[in-house]
Amino acid sequence: MKIKDKFKVKNPLVSFEIFPPKADYPVDTIYDSIDELYSLYPDFMSVTYGAGGSTKDRTIEISSHIQNKYKLTSIAHVTCISSSRNEINNIINSLKKNNIHNVLALRGDYPKDAAYTPPSDGFKNSVELIEYFRKNTNLCIGAACYPEKHPEAYDLNADIDFLKRKVDAGADFLITQMFFDNELFYDFYDKIHKKGINLPVITGIMPILNKNQIKAIVNLTGNIIPVKLRRILDKYENNPVALNEAGMSYAISQTIDLLSWGVDGIHIYTMNKPSTAKKILGSISAIRGVLTNESKSS
Repeated sequence: MKIKDKFKVKNPLVSFEIFPPKADYPVDTIYDSIDELYSLYPDFMSVTYGAGGSTKDRTIEISSHIQNKYKLTSIAHVTCISSSRNEINNIINSLKKNNIHNVLALRGDYPKDAAYTPPSDGFKNSVELIEYFRKNTNLCIGAACYPEKHPEAYDLNADIDFLKRKVDAGADFLITQMFFDNELFYDFYDKIHKKGINLPVITGIMPILNKNQIKAIVNLTGNIIPVKLRRILDKYENNPVALNEAGMSYAISQTIDLLSWGVDGIHIYTMNKPSTAKKILGSISAIRGVLTNESKSS
């Protein structure tokens, strides 16, 4: 089923993100995690690429496993920065062959190799990739958005202007980068609506469970760490068990606030740990039930 059609029958959606194992690990090492995540009744699962697109073949293989074994909607990440049009065409054919109807169209990170030269017939950015998918496929297309702006964007307004180009190119729905301050998301949501962006927006949640994790996230995304979360990190950084518990509680509180506000979906960055998703969903089971019943009666 296409994700854009799911919004017609249910809102909010709950989804999980997983990533393929590294190339030197068997692909089936992820399957036990998928089994556990499936038992939590998500509306879909997304499967990422490795760094630089290093696991793109496994991304489609795992997406196919989710789609065809469990009959659960999957969405495959597709990045384009180092792909030729022929490579993207091969991916499109593989998606069709494996009955995968949804893609998250991304530019991807530039390779760290200083000698890197982009393909002459490639794609400059996600807008061009979305346009290509829309013109040449019947796929449901998701696009990324950044409540605190993309790290390379001049400012948030410029980033929202670029997001509007993704929407105009043919995106069907949006998934946010992780964030830790809901008020920043609410402000972002108001801004994109004023720009005429009215697609469903699924919010990304990642619990902070250890002190190294937050440093990596900030370096990668430039996320602002709100005072409330900073106090948790400072208080419990040398007590891993306490930090795990407090970080999970923060993520649960953040999720409840988002659902109460009325977001279109919650996308949990699981880091391939089903226990993370179980704890969050176990703490909001009654809320999730209320929202599901409201969706059915509307």
